[in-house]
Amino acid sequence: MNQGHTRPVNCSNCNRMVPKDKCIKKFTVRDMIDASSKEDIKAVQIYDGFIIPKTYNKLTYCISCAIHARIVRSRAREDRKIRNTRKPFEPRKEDKEAKEAATA
Repeated sequence: MNQGHTRPVNCSNCNRMVPKDKCIKKFTVRDMIDASSKEDIKAVQIYDGFIIPKTYNKLTYCISCAIHARIVRSRAREDRKIRNTRKPFEPRKEDKEAKEAATA
């Protein structure tokens, strides 16, 4: 907070320019080869203990793309002003209370 003007970054989905402190950041680690091809490659590989490489990507999303892709939830008007980080899809208090009431 109190940073003034921050550097804009591009949204990974729609390429919209978003301030860096406002964008939703997501770090993904994926295998370069999908699971079905991985078994075929292991069957014909020569070297024992060969580790298939992974890709490490840091994705940045604008708010609308993050909500559309269900990375974060939409929040109430006053809660939208809070920029601190929170876990995506953290159950809301109302959801927890309704679930506890249903089980009890």
